[in-house]
Amino acid sequence: MYLTSEKKQELFQNHGRLKSANDTGSPESQIALFTHRIKHLTEHLKSNKKDHSTRLGLLKLVGKRRSLLDYLHKKEIERYRAIIAELGIRK
Repeated sequence: MYLTSEKKQELFQNHGRLKSANDTGSPESQIALFTHRIKHLTEHLKSNKKDHSTRLGLLKLVGKRRSLLDYLHKKEIERYRAIIAELGIRK
């Protein structure tokens, strides 16, 4: 599988708010996980253009990530700006 538990822990350590492998609930770590999954699905859809169920899943993931980003933007703008710059997400 493309996303092993070691890869998840690495994402949480690098991008989570507390910088620990157990920080799975912070918006930053969830956004990082969604971004990784979005990049993987985007690459899949480049070679499989007619896979509409994957496209639907990708759109749902993008919506979830957007709502988490909106939450961070509303609550703490500095954390929002940091995660946007860190992951290279465009507004």
